[in-house]
Amino acid sequence: MHTYTHSSRIFSRSMTKKSFCLPAEVLKVSVSVWPLGSNIYLGECVLLQCAVESNSSFVWRYRWFMHKPHSAQTPNPRHLVSGDSYSITAVTREDASSYWCQAESRGSNTTTVLLSQPAKLNVSELPPPSLTLTPSTQQIFRGERFTVQCPVSQTNSSGWMLKRFPEGHRARTGDFNTDRCSPLGGAVSADKSDACVFTADSGTSGLYWCEGAEGRSNAVNITVSYGSIILKSPAFPVSEGDKVVLYCQHWTGIHSKTTFFRNGAEIVTNSSVSSDRVTKMTIENVTKADEGSYKCVSEGRKMESPESWLSVRRDRGNSTSTDGTAASTEGSWKWIIVSCGIVLLFLTLLAVWLVCRYRYQMLCTRSCWPVSKEDLPAMELPATKQDVTEVQWDLSWMEMSNLLDRQLYPGT
Repeated sequence: MHTYTHSSRIFSRSMTKKSFCLPAEVLKVSVSVWPLGSNIYLGECVLLQCAVESNSSFVWRYRWFMHKPHSAQTPNPRHLVSGDSYSITAVTREDASSYWCQAESRGSNTTTVLLSQPAKLNVSELPPPSLTLTPSTQQIFRGERFTVQCPVSQTNSSGWMLKRFPEGHRARTGDFNTDRCSPLGGAVSADKSDACVFTADSGTSGLYWCEGAEGRSNAVNITVSYGSIILKSPAFPVSEGDKVVLYCQHWTGIHSKTTFFRNGAEIVTNSSVSSDRVTKMTIENVTKADEGSYKCVSEGRKMESPESWLSVRRDRGNSTSTDGTAASTEGSWKWIIVSCGIVLLFLTLLAVWLVCRYRYQMLCTRSCWPVSKEDLPAMELPATKQDVTEVQWDLSWMEMSNLLDRQLYPGT
C-alpha cells in the first residue's frame, strides 16, 4: 500500500529561559489524503489527516491552513475541522490548493510547534467512475441496511476493490486491502456480485470508494447515527432542474410537526408526513440557490438532526458515468461538431465571395472599365457656322473701341 503523505522535519521553538531545539529524528508531522492521491473529483468527499510520529506522550493540538501556512482561513461550511482531521464535502474547483497541518504541544516550560509539508490537491474536471450507494443518503440509522456498488469494469467485472476509511480511525494497511466485502464487515449482494451489503453500526461509518486498474471512483462519506433524528438527503450532487426530496426520520415515536433549516434559517414549506416517523420536504426544479447545509428539527426544538450538505451543479453533464469516459467522449464530439461547422461556414463564405468577384470582373470588363483613346475610331468633327449674335457682338465691340480711341487721341 502506497500512502500519499507529506511530511517535514521538526519546526519547534522552546519557551524556556534557555532555548534549545529537539533532535530532528524524534518528531515528524505528516498529512495523509484519503482517498489516496493528489487528484480529487468534483462533488466527492475528501479527508485529510494530520499525524505526529514520536515516541513521546505529548498531547497535540492541531491547526490547518489553506493556500499558505500561518494564514487565517476563510470559514467554509463545506470544510470541517475536527482535531487532526480536515474533511471537504462536495468538492468544488475552489478547493484546489495546498494544505498545511500544524501540531502544537504545550508543556510546563516548553512549547513545541511542528509544521508539515504542503499537501497539494488538484481538482480533476473529468468525471470519475461512479460508485453507487443505495439508499442514496449521507446519514443512516444504526441497524439499517445499505448497499455499496463499485462501477462496472470495462475489462473485468470483478476488477474493482471496495475501500473504506473508518470514521475516527488512523490509516492502517489492514483497513484498505480487500478484494471482497467480508473484510469490511459486509456481505456480497445476492442480486449483484459486485455490490456489498452492510448493516449500519459504528464500524461502518466512514469514507467509501473503489479502486481498480482503471483508477478510482468518487468517494462518499456515510455517517451512522445513534441519535433520535436524522436527515436523509442525496449523497451525491444533483443537477439544476431536478426534483429533490429530503426526508426527516425519527428513531421512534409520533412526530407531526417537523421544521427544515438551510444554512441555519428556517425554510417555510408545506412539508408532508409520509408516516409516523418520516416527514418529507420536496424541492421542485432545484437551483443553485437551494445549495447549502440542511437539517431538520422536531417540534419544540427538542431534537435536531446532524447537518448534511446538498450540492447542486449547474450543468447536467454525465457525472454519473460508470466508466469515466462517457462524459469526456461526449464533450470531445461536441467540440468536433462545432469545429466542423465553423470550417464549413468559412468555406461556404469563401466560395460565395469568389463567385461574386468573378461575376463582377466579367461585368466590368464589358461595361464598366474605361476604354483607351487608341481603341476609339477616328472621327472628323463637324464644321459649325458662326452664330449671327456672335457677329453682331463683334461689330459693336469694334465700333465702341474706335470711339474711345478718338476721344483719347484726338486728331488720329
